[in-house]
This record gives sequence, C-alpha cells and structure tokens, in this order.
Amino acid sequence: MKLETAKNLIRKFFRQQKRLPSYQEMCRLFGFASKQSSFRLAKKLVEEGTLKKDDKGRLVPGRLFSALPIAGIIAAGMPRDASETLLDSLSFDDYLVKKPGNSYLLRVSGDSMIEAGINEGDLVVVEKDKLPGEGDVVVAFIDDEFTLKHFSRKNSRIALFPANKKYPVLYPRNQLSIFGTVVAVIRKYH
Repeated sequence: MKLETAKNLIRKFFRQQKRLPSYQEMCRLFGFASKQSSFRLAKKLVEEGTLKKDDKGRLVPGRLFSALPIAGIIAAGMPRDASETLLDSLSFDDYLVKKPGNSYLLRVSGDSMIEAGINEGDLVVVEKDKLPGEGDVVVAFIDDEFTLKHFSRKNSRIALFPANKKYPVLYPRNQLSIFGTVVAVIRKYH
C-alpha cells in the first residue's frame, strides 16, 4: 500500500471518528493480516511526522493534515493594494495544537466570553498541562460546575472573570480545579 493512500485513509477515519485508529483497526482499514504490518506503517508515519507518540506511547496526530499556503496579507482596516505572493504554508495541526497528546477540544455554549472573541458554537483548543497566567482563558471546575473564564490571581485569591458585562466575576467558595488553558479558538462560518 502506498504511504499517501494510507495517510488519506487515516485522515478519513480521524474525521469520522475524531480519533486515530487502533492497530487492530488499522489491520481492517488497510487489509493487513497482522498487527505487525500496522506497527511498521505507524513507525513510518511517526518517522515522517504525520503521527506522533504521546508520553504514554499512544499514537496521536502529528502533521496529519496538509499545510495550506499563506497567500498574503489582507487589510481589515482601510483597503490597500493587494499582492498575491505566497508567503509560506501552514499546517493547522502544528499551528493550533502544539501538544496533541495533552490537548482536547470543547464546543462553547453560552455568551459569557464574547468580548474575548469566543462565541457560542466555537471550538476551543485546550492544553491540559499548561499553567494559566494572569488573564488566560481557562476551563475551570468551580463549586461543582464547569465554566470557561479569564483566570486571575491577586494576593493568593483566585477569581474567574467573564468577557461579557452581563455575567458576574466568580470566586470559588468550596473548590476550584483548572482543567486546562485555552490556546486557540476555531470558528466555522458556513
């Protein structure tokens, strides 16, 4: 089997299942008779960077999807002359997810973060082990509920700030756990 064909099948599986196939599933996907063939293919894909292994040795996406060209710069203020010059290319895998094994996505519900550019229906990329700094957007478990808010620590007191004036600042009464720091927001327009 050609390597590009294998990558396309893995991409399709990933889009449908939202995860990578197991070695056994790779056997079925590629028509392999043994897991050894799946291990060899995975090794090649790890060596070229398409897949990676996390700290537990599990396969996670590397540069699974193709890079897109950065065709130029567009003015969002006053219009200016456009020049179509290929500046570079960018893989969303590398751009949005630096640590695939320690990251996850959440779909946003509600409007408490709209002034931070995070709208209902957006996806946020969350890094589990990234310690929050002042003002970072975090996934927090506060007093038995999950929320997405700005993190603040003043004089050893932690507060969670919304990015919408309609909502109050939250201070933990009994418990607070931070489940990760938001590193990217994904919005699809159509």
